[in-house]
Amino acid sequence: MRSVWIISPIIAVSLTTTAFAQGGLNAKQQIDEIITAYHNAWNDHNGAGIAALYTKDGIIVSQAPQVVKNGQQEIEENFNRAFATFPHHDSATADQIIPLGADSVMSVGEYHLTRQDQSGPTKVDGHWTAVYVPEGGKLKIKLLMAVPDLPAQATAR
Repeated sequence: MRSVWIISPIIAVSLTTTAFAQGGLNAKQQIDEIITAYHNAWNDHNGAGIAALYTKDGIIVSQAPQVVKNGQQEIEENFNRAFATFPHHDSATADQIIPLGADSVMSVGEYHLTRQDQSGPTKVDGHWTAVYVPEGGKLKIKLLMAVPDLPAQATAR
């Protein structure tokens, strides 16, 4: 009887891990699609396109112009304002994908923003973390946090 109590949790964990692993490729593919759509919308200066990648009550935490943005409308407005001042080309990678439960996943990666104008090139590099949950039959961003890297001279101290 005692062995049943020991083996049951092991079986439950392995079944959960197996179920997520089977859906893991699907989750990774969906995250890759979200990242690609995010890049395309950013590079086209399409705030509505970016906002559509978030859940209806999605949240973005970044440094500017407003630290926390709640909901698709506020996210769209924020990006439309940002396109006037932020670098214009976006690229990013998802370096890690981490399951958080049966229906949510987190990814961690780097981003790179670049722009060329009259004053010369501008580049902003940083790191991001996103949590994805299902909405409308596919994964969407529930929370995204983006933090620019410190300038090299600030990290040398």
